[in-house]
Amino acid sequence: MLSANADIVQRARQAGNLAHAVHTPLSILGNAAAQENSPLAQLVQEQVATAQRQVDYHLARARAAAAVRATGLRTPVQAPVQALLRTMQRLHAARDVQFEQIGSADTLAFRGEAQDLFEMLGNLLDNAGKWARHHVRLQVTREGALLCFTVDDDGPGIPAAQRQQIFERGQRLDEQRPGAGLGLDIVRELAHTYGGTVAADASPLGGLRMRLCLPAALQ
Repeated sequence: MLSANADIVQRARQAGNLAHAVHTPLSILGNAAAQENSPLAQLVQEQVATAQRQVDYHLARARAAAAVRATGLRTPVQAPVQALLRTMQRLHAARDVQFEQIGSADTLAFRGEAQDLFEMLGNLLDNAGKWARHHVRLQVTREGALLCFTVDDDGPGIPAAQRQQIFERGQRLDEQRPGAGLGLDIVRELAHTYGGTVAADASPLGGLRMRLCLPAALQ
């Protein structure tokens, strides 16, 4: 077991080192392109942003795969939930979108890495904030061996026939909304790596409901 855990740590460390090594030249290229105002500079900025998202995506997958094999992981969820809601409130303040939590998750914990929880839930909340008219609501519940995070918004919603498309890498249903089209794909891949699920449905608020279910830590 000790040997297996050491192997997990080594693999995660190697993935982190690779991501860091690639991140530095990407940042240099992006900053240099931002100083210019030309079609080439714009192209470089777009491609650097896409490459950075790919690095983040594969690093997150490597980290989650290592976490699944590790033992004793336990991330209490209430503090990350509150931190994300405060961040999203500031991020979408210009449109006066209100973020709220229904109930409390004080006794609940995720069997995984805190950074992965931030990645998954942050993507869902940010996506809801982009589409919401005024209101985003989050609820966390324990359902057997799973923790389920339900995110509702009061936006225009998405027709049932198109809901699966939002999880496909590079697919975007509205080009006017900012983003690289990778966020929800990362959520799905991470959730599946942990043995969880994510699905889209109609929200009682009138918009979209995103439901993310992940393994719960032992009490």
